[in-house]
Amino acid sequence: MFVFNVQDLKKMSHTDMTSFPLRSLGAAVEGVRDQYADGKAAQVWQAYIVDNKQRKKNYKEFLVGLLRQHGCKRILDVACGTGVDSTMLLEEGFEVVSVDASDKMLKYALKTRWQRRKEPAFDNWIIEEANWLTLEEDIKPLIGDGFDVVMCLGNSFAHILDTHGDQREQKQALANFERCVKPGGLLLIDHRNYQSIIEKGQAPIQCMYYNNKYLKNIETSVIYKKGKPYLIALEYRVCLNESEDQTSEFRLAYYPHMLGEFTELLDKSFPKLAKHDIYGDFKPLEQIEDPGFYIHVLEKAK
Repeated sequence: MFVFNVQDLKKMSHTDMTSFPLRSLGAAVEGVRDQYADGKAAQVWQAYIVDNKQRKKNYKEFLVGLLRQHGCKRILDVACGTGVDSTMLLEEGFEVVSVDASDKMLKYALKTRWQRRKEPAFDNWIIEEANWLTLEEDIKPLIGDGFDVVMCLGNSFAHILDTHGDQREQKQALANFERCVKPGGLLLIDHRNYQSIIEKGQAPIQCMYYNNKYLKNIETSVIYKKGKPYLIALEYRVCLNESEDQTSEFRLAYYPHMLGEFTELLDKSFPKLAKHDIYGDFKPLEQIEDPGFYIHVLEKAK
């Protein structure tokens, strides 16, 4: 693991900084940053996650079971990426609206919709480019009375960094999520166990979401600001074929949400909150000691 202080980064020359980019080259630098803007990370990520057949059974059973338990039908996937979760839910009979800020990621979802356009569920699949900071305005005609579920999974929310030091953009995004949830509906949102990553100095290679065997290493770097973890950069090394002679690397930056602080942030974002359950790797917290991910399920009061 590499550890940096923000002050150290400020002292680096331009040449030094090029050896430690905080996002993929070509990514946007305004608003919620599109870390997939150069197209490389999106391409490798698609190879990494493959398709919904690679989804781990316990993840699919957890998600689909939870949605059916609550009688959910209409879903807004605000971090659809290449569309792998949305595809899985469409196949399970749900109505899905999928949005993402990265057009490079969305092109894979659009390709899937086109390839399966003769299937009614995919022909009716709505895919839009949208920014979390302007989400309500971006998809206003689609919101109606609200969605049964708004979901932001796969550690996606951590892509919003705290550039101003007061989490204003994170709060704004969560407020937009809340406004898209109908009364009695759910918000599903997750994040890695960043406390464990910092303590161990390494992000786990195996992921609870994917069975993919081609991820070979995750190099973990932590940046501190005023003695507090400010940013975590994960550099993924992925083999693109069975013989492992084709590899690719990409680095993504994340805000290190801590469980207690993020729970409080979520609660404050839902003025009318009926219930807030937290799971660790799809299990009740009392059943798991050191989960890789925390999954929050917030129910909006009716």
